[in-house]
Amino acid sequence: MPEPYVAVGLIPTVRGIRTRADIGRNLDHIAELFRAASWLSSLDLPVRLVAIPEGGLQAFNDEVLDLDHVSYARECAIDIPGPETRFLGDLARAHGTFIMAQAKARHEAFPDRFFNVGFALDPQGEIVLKHHKLSTLYPVEHSVTPHDVWDRWVELYGLSLDAFFPVADTEIGRLAVLMANEGSYPENARGLALNGAEVVYRASYPHPHTGNEFFEIQSRARALDNNFYVVAPNLATYYLHADSPDPIDTFGGRSMVIDYKGRVVGQHLYGAGSSYVAGTIDIGALRHFRTHAQWDNWAKDLRTELYQLVYQQPIYPRNLYAERAPFTHAEFREQVIERQIQLMVERGVWAEPTK
Repeated sequence: MPEPYVAVGLIPTVRGIRTRADIGRNLDHIAELFRAASWLSSLDLPVRLVAIPEGGLQAFNDEVLDLDHVSYARECAIDIPGPETRFLGDLARAHGTFIMAQAKARHEAFPDRFFNVGFALDPQGEIVLKHHKLSTLYPVEHSVTPHDVWDRWVELYGLSLDAFFPVADTEIGRLAVLMANEGSYPENARGLALNGAEVVYRASYPHPHTGNEFFEIQSRARALDNNFYVVAPNLATYYLHADSPDPIDTFGGRSMVIDYKGRVVGQHLYGAGSSYVAGTIDIGALRHFRTHAQWDNWAKDLRTELYQLVYQQPIYPRNLYAERAPFTHAEFREQVIERQIQLMVERGVWAEPTK
């Protein structure tokens, strides 16, 4: 049983990249922040997990600037494993910690495409988890998801929880990823929980949705619903390019660590400068609660036959990018969002506002 430990979420300043080589500057900053955060956060309990928020390596220029998907896949996306994960592996070995992070990354089975991938490294620097983001930030994120290439994904990995909601069973607990907008959908969190997740990485989320508390409400609800910890660091200030003179607080702070009953056990509300958040993880307490509570260990009471009715009819189209690159922002609004809204109206799920 893991003894209680500290999980640290880094809150790094990030610079948007034009080429893969530009990632090096962000990694150097992460390494410096990693050292300071790990040292100061270990004064009570050892730091055993450090989380780097989504965008910490590459930022979000592919989304902000509506860049061509194929060009970004060739020039900016990384390989996992690759030089960037080896750099992080060196940090993991030097500090004896697990690391969870994210990157836009290629996949050998899908040429000229990139996915949004959350991953975990163990203290030996080995990759122990890869999770391909299931719900992107619509309509701006260009990443391919497993659902967008459904048939091929199922052919490669099968139709199972492990194929879509992977969990790594480690010495510090069962780790999983619920990245950014994935946490906006309770089903994604439930999939991880029913595959055994205990410590879940959720990062990052933009302002105004952080300032208006969406990020906190969702993260705390997902933790409470599923009785798992959520480590949710947000990014600090964002330089659109490496040579941009002024940063922007695009993300709005509100980094936090949340326990298995939805309680905030570590928080950092400020977002306009590099920092970190830390909180205690007690896997023994989580496991005792799950196996001894009578009421609010909710998963044991799921009436799954009922819930199958809710999802009987398909809604979002699968295989959307099986034969083409992801849409631009304007194309996505026209080809997907408008059609999805119309579908909900036609089915009678939503009603048109009174004219």
